[in-house]
Amino acid sequence: MKTSKITQTDEEILNREFDFSKAIMNPYAKQLKKTVTINLSPIVIEYFKKQAAETSIPYQSLINLYLMDCVKEGRKLNVSWV
Repeated sequence: MKTSKITQTDEEILNREFDFSKAIMNPYAKQLKKTVTINLSPIVIEYFKKQAAETSIPYQSLINLYLMDCVKEGRKLNVSWV
């Protein structure tokens, strides 16, 4: 004969041990990075990987920093199609 073992979920344990009624939302949650897929030229990737090796900053972070600088400075791309 099998006996069923009653287990508590993590949520039940947390709710019993802690009072979350006064908890607030993380004010930085909106600022978290989002994962995207982007196609980059191999030349661009190699450039940022070289910069990463020189600065000890991951190349994805360097690309993000560069793009963030463009946003903050309000840079516009000057593209003309011939």
